[in-house]
Amino acid sequence: MGKAGKGTGSFGKRRNKSHTLCNRCGRRSLHIQKGECSSCGYPSARIRKYNWSKKAIRRKTTGTGRMRSLKAPPRRFKNHFRSGTQAVKQTA
Repeated sequence: MGKAGKGTGSFGKRRNKSHTLCNRCGRRSLHIQKGECSSCGYPSARIRKYNWSKKAIRRKTTGTGRMRSLKAPPRRFKNHFRSGTQAVKQTA
């Protein structure tokens, strides 16, 4: 097994998880004892973000996910928010 350092021989002994899955961001970043996510800051109401890490903000920002509620408005705006009408036939 080797000497009791931090290296190869010690990795076999590591079997306790300090983090589990987060309900909000889905990452394995929720610290079990603290009950706080190291990625998104859950259960805090505000999403965790810092300006010293621009790349992390880019990864998490609006437009990187499904955008279920923000996908439609630009298209609806283009059509002047019409609803309940039939499309006009295009004549070539």
